[in-house]
Amino acid sequence: MKAIGVIPARLGSTRLHEKVLQPIGGRPMIVHVYERAKQAKRLSGVLVACDHERILKCVQDAGGRAVLTRADHPNGTSRVAEIAEKEGADFFVNIQGDEPLIQPGNIDLLVAAFERTPSQDVFTLAVRRSGGAEYENPNVVKVVCAENGNALYFSRSPIPHDRDSGGKVPAGGYLKHLGIYGYRRDFLLKFVRMKPGRLEQIEKLEQLRILERGYSIRVIETPHDSVGVDTQEDLNRAAERIGAE
Repeated sequence: MKAIGVIPARLGSTRLHEKVLQPIGGRPMIVHVYERAKQAKRLSGVLVACDHERILKCVQDAGGRAVLTRADHPNGTSRVAEIAEKEGADFFVNIQGDEPLIQPGNIDLLVAAFERTPSQDVFTLAVRRSGGAEYENPNVVKVVCAENGNALYFSRSPIPHDRDSGGKVPAGGYLKHLGIYGYRRDFLLKFVRMKPGRLEQIEKLEQLRILERGYSIRVIETPHDSVGVDTQEDLNRAAERIGAE
């Protein structure tokens, strides 16, 4: 089975100007993401799917593979699907372009899960946490799962809610969702043609479209958290961690 990692990247960003091209230790953030993804052992290839010539040139100048995609994609998943239409692979991993500290082992976890269960439509990751700050933070997505590991629901709200403790973090912690997905190719192409559902529009969480349509998402628990970059403060923290490695 062939698995390809795709890093969707667009030049425009809301909170941090041209985020994916911001330098970290002298190299653009997107190059850090690409090089870490290349360290994954179970991928047959990695590419950046971008919307601008500047990103294309940046990746190519660093010796990486990049493809210029349409500029009208509503989100990164749609951009990955454009690549899936042309690339001959069974499984596509959607790797966030703003996570310069991504663990290659997390990518391998997704691909290994697909190799074990190739009939499953979608895979994603979560890390078990016990801290209250992220539990209460609506920018941190939480997930609750069935006993078989399939997601029951994703929410920006603190879930599960421990009624007996008055809403404190439940014993055993909670699952923080990590924004990396692995899709079987045929399902990915089907998914991007689905219209957004009510829950997706309320929570602003694209993955709820899958659950609302009656499909399943297998959640794999990992010990390795992942840190995204949305602000200058995030960028500074990422630079400190990369500089310390």
